[in-house]
Amino acid sequence: MAFCVQCGNKVGDADPFCAKCGARQKVTAGAQAPHDPFSGISTRNASLLCYIPWLGWIAAIVVLASHRFRNDAQVRFHAFQGLYVFVAWLIVDWVISPFLHASGFLLGMPFHRLGADLLQLAIFAAWVFMMIKVSHDENYKLPIIGDLAERSVSEQRS
Repeated sequence: MAFCVQCGNKVGDADPFCAKCGARQKVTAGAQAPHDPFSGISTRNASLLCYIPWLGWIAAIVVLASHRFRNDAQVRFHAFQGLYVFVAWLIVDWVISPFLHASGFLLGMPFHRLGADLLQLAIFAAWVFMMIKVSHDENYKLPIIGDLAERSVSEQRS
């Protein structure tokens, strides 16, 4: 059992503040900080996880919410860029593809699905391209999406 550094009240070994006076307590050697699940992951691997096709958005949200990468602009950039690539995929899949399908069906065009398929292929290629770039520790900013990601990182810093 420890005592408060200011008022002498009994405090627990892991208590960061005194319950009586509210003073911050010194952390003792026996008290352990909560385990950080990202303590063993490198910044490159955290960035790489954000570009896994169709699942990288989950890793990107976890990276953006983690305390470890809060001040790492490069990892946060890749997390935002990975999220925006996934949003682009959703826009193509949920908006552009049904629109092209409906307009092609109404106009009698035989290749109405080809445009959406090419867009989805381009987005998938962007995911793979970014995974290769990140695995080689190269920073690359995708057109339009990279600018949005850069702006998101800079807005969080200010």
